[in-house]
Amino acid sequence: MNQVAVTMRERVEALQLQVLAQPQYEPPTDHLFHGGLYCRKVEQAEGSLVVGKVHLKEHLFALLAGTMLITSGGEAEEMTAPRVLPSMPGTKRVLFALTDAVYMTVHRTDNTTIAAVEDEVVEPDPTSLFTVGNKLKLKELPWHS
Repeated sequence: MNQVAVTMRERVEALQLQVLAQPQYEPPTDHLFHGGLYCRKVEQAEGSLVVGKVHLKEHLFALLAGTMLITSGGEAEEMTAPRVLPSMPGTKRVLFALTDAVYMTVHRTDNTTIAAVEDEVVEPDPTSLFTVGNKLKLKELPWHS
């Protein structure tokens, strides 16, 4: 029998399509530019799930508070703050908050707007749940009304 290995990214992308059929969650997000860095701080409520975007460049992911189930490498891992992870190009994470949690990504950039940074560091994805600045594309899905 010939088995095809499924990568973590493929599994995350499949989950993202399933999440589209569920009620959507927009986590509060703060943005900070300082000294050639862009920091995105996200507050995620207990019991919520976020599927992130694919990042094109190396950056840091820091879990600042709480406990989450996070995809990292080839598996999902329970992580409790404080925790800092390197993120490599092609990284796409699933983040499930086991408690209220706060996390941050840190990107090196010369850009000074959120839209310009996302153009630089995020792979375009028409199936992503979020637009520029971590805003939900669909506040209410048509088949849920």
